Amino acid sequence: MTIKLKAQLVFNSFKTVDGRGAAVHVTGNGCITIKNATNIIIHNIFVHGCLPSSNEIICSTPTKCGSRGRADGDGITIRSSSLIWIDHCDLSSCTDGLLDVTRGSTAVTISNCYFSHHDKVMLLGHTNGFLADSHMQVTVAFNHFGEGCVQRMPRCRRGYFHVVNNDYTEWKMYAIGGSDNPTINSQGNRFIAPNEDEFKEVTKRIDTNKDEWKGWNWRTQGDMLVNGAVFVPSGDGLSNVFTQASSLDPHSVLFMDQLITHVGVLPLPAGNNPTPVPSSGGTIPVPSDGGATPIPYDGGTIPVPSDGGATPLPYGGDGGGTTPETYVGGGTTNVEDYHEGSASSAALSRAIATNLFLLSLLIILNNLP
Repeated sequence: MTIKLKAQLVFNSFKTVDGRGAAVHVTGNGCITIKNATNIIIHNIFVHGCLPSSNEIICSTPTKCGSRGRADGDGITIRSSSLIWIDHCDLSSCTDGLLDVTRGSTAVTISNCYFSHHDKVMLLGHTNGFLADSHMQVTVAFNHFGEGCVQRMPRCRRGYFHVVNNDYTEWKMYAIGGSDNPTINSQGNRFIAPNEDEFKEVTKRIDTNKDEWKGWNWRTQGDMLVNGAVFVPSGDGLSNVFTQASSLDPHSVLFMDQLITHVGVLPLPAGNNPTPVPSSGGTIPVPSDGGATPIPYDGGTIPVPSDGGATPLPYGGDGGGTTPETYVGGGTTNVEDYHEGSASSAALSRAIATNLFLLSLLIILNNLP
């Protein structure tokens, strides 16, 4: 099913779109707009090829119509809204951004999505100095940023952002960026840097200088840095401010392949999976130093350590929760006793349980008077 829009598709509050059981494609002019709304779930749809739209008259109810202004050609735009969940979607090849969260929006979760073939992937925060974004809280979890992604995964302004258990297999400029003093908590992500030396850095501070950004709270904790990837932290890694940028306990990055097994749009009932699958080209060995040193990569999967994970590995701070087996050094933590197969299933089960809990919570909120 392909929905080709002539103008923006505007969502009202307390709405759920569930595309399971069909390959639902949204494309055309304007695409999806969520504005001044709350309690919305968008699940299991493709969004691609979105174009700018002109100043159209759009009805939000049968009796309420008005001009919505020009749309930039984002895939999904979230403005001045709260309690929004974008889950298991596939976004690619739009005119402006794939997914923008701006103008004071908060309590937004973007999870289990596949992003590809786009320049400016995700914007969180309207403009520098826009004070309403100071309390923005967004969780970016269990996503795959894949082929053809260039930058903004995400690009943050002000606010508090938990970037957790995502897989970055490609970027051409940088992965995570920001301006105007955002708080960024990066945990349990896998960053596979491009081969070009000038683009190895995961992070980018924009419209600022080091004297200013050195006080911004950006931390990396339990991330895996592959093929020379470099994450430059700043601020106080143990600051209590990270509690506002912590929405769930991260899973070990060792389980990344299991965590992203069903990323993007879920398989159709017949069993054909429309989601692109990254190519495999080998394995990532677990280094003898426990992973404190970034490691080279040629694609593929991560083996379970021969000792079953019983040895404590270097750990990057307290994190506001338990983070087993990390790859960024500084301190130690205990590691869960796991074995190949049972550990993978347990990690995936916890990830699924987390998502089902969030879905249940939002459904409950949808039914409140």
